[in-house]
Amino acid sequence: MDFRIAPTDRTKIQQIRYGGFAKCLHRTQRFQANNERQLAVILDRDSDRWLKPLNDQFQIFYRLGATQSQYVPDFVAETTDSIWMIEGKARNQLASAEVLAKKEAAELWCQRASEHTVKHGGKPWKYALIPHDVVDENMSLEFLVRAGVSA
Repeated sequence: MDFRIAPTDRTKIQQIRYGGFAKCLHRTQRFQANNERQLAVILDRDSDRWLKPLNDQFQIFYRLGATQSQYVPDFVAETTDSIWMIEGKARNQLASAEVLAKKEAAELWCQRASEHTVKHGGKPWKYALIPHDVVDENMSLEFLVRAGVSA
């Protein structure tokens, strides 16, 4: 299904394979929610290229209590001057211990990746935690990362 078209039954979005991307590094994608699909529309329009990372692609781990788990962000998008690791979350989950632990781990990963890439002439990595309720297809990526939860 074309990723620019919202599903008529949003409860079945996880079952739909979307395509038609111009800048995604994969031909098709699945989304967990319509807000993810909307964010993909924005990324396909406003970024140079983007992807939905796979498990083990970035090796980011966070600790929650005694448990250490792997964190896989929703999206990674390259723009003219940065590489963005992007996570969309429901507003009522933004202050949860798990979301904050993932955010801290991702920000540390981005800091370390930036130190390496900038030293070698690459772009800095940045992390954006974006509340789902601010995502709309008419928004720009620049607006969304500014509207995100700051460190």
